[in-house]
Parts: sequence; C-alpha cells; structure tokens
Amino acid sequence: MSETTTVRMSNRRVITRITFVALFSALIAGGTFIAIPLPFSPVPIVLQNLFIVLAGLVLGPALGAAAAGLYLLAGALGLPVFAGAVGGAAHFLGPTGGFLAGYFFSALAAGLAAGRPKAGKTAPLFRLILASACGFLVVYVPGLAWLYRLMGNWAAVFAAGFFPFLIGDALKAVSAVAVASRLRRAAADKLAD
Repeated sequence: MSETTTVRMSNRRVITRITFVALFSALIAGGTFIAIPLPFSPVPIVLQNLFIVLAGLVLGPALGAAAAGLYLLAGALGLPVFAGAVGGAAHFLGPTGGFLAGYFFSALAAGLAAGRPKAGKTAPLFRLILASACGFLVVYVPGLAWLYRLMGNWAAVFAAGFFPFLIGDALKAVSAVAVASRLRRAAADKLAD
C-alpha cells in the first residue's frame, strides 16, 4: 500500500468520525424541541438525554463524549440547543446546569460500559442494557448535586429532579438499547480502523 493511499484512508477515517460526532450532536440538539415543563420542578422532561446515551452506545466512549461535548459547546456559545430552545453559558449556572454537565459524563459512561463498536462483532444485549442504565443514572449525579446547591434540601431535590423522571428515563433507556443494537453494527463498519 502506498503512502498516498494510507494518507487518503486515514483522512477518510477522520472525516467519517467527525461526521458521526456532528450527526449525533445534531440529534442531541434536535431533542430540544421535545421539552415538557413540570409545574413543580425547574427541570423539564427532555429527549436530549436519550440521544446523549445513544451517542455513547453507538459511537463508544471517546466519540460519544465528543458528540456530547460539541452539543454543550454549541449551547454555551449561545445556539438555542438547550431545553426550551435556549442557549448561553448562563444556563450552566441555572437549575439544569448540573444535568447539562452530566450529559458529557453520561455519554462517556454509556460508551465505556458498552465498549467501542467493532466491525463484525455484536455487543451482548445485557451489556447494552447495563450501559444504557448506567448512562441514564450518571447524569443524575452532577444534576442532583447542583440542584441541591440551589435548593438546599435533599427531599425537595429528589422530588423535583429525580422521582418524576424515572419512568420516562426507563422507557428511553429501553428505546436506546433497541436502536443502538442495530446502529452499532452500521457505525462499527464505518468507524473500523
């Protein structure tokens, strides 16, 4: 294989990876249009966390976290990609700031638990289920900690930022596993080294 062919293949891999990261970041941003405010909570029901976990499951830890990071950067720069079609760095200091920060760790955790997709190999279903659950739970750690900093009462924090979301997140986790099991194979073929 010539050096030119090797460079061309390497460039193609880089472009493919950038494309996947941008695509999943756009999917996450698209989730902003599904945001249901709750009258008793400063935290809305959102669809972004589904796409965050899906990015980790499909792309693996590094590229999944990169997609989440790109989404967060876009929002911090003011693009209207956060829940309710808003943007700006100030949202990291509001009641949902911890959840936003948790998105990066959620994609990373889901990707680490699922493992990097490999061409010709299928991840076991139980591993994807565990990875999905892990991704959804990890987002709560910084989210609830930051909410506590603002509310000062753990009972109120769990009532406003945890319990109302469990059933929805469980349904999203099941959806993520169903979609990821098919998308991982396609992504692995394109992302193979």
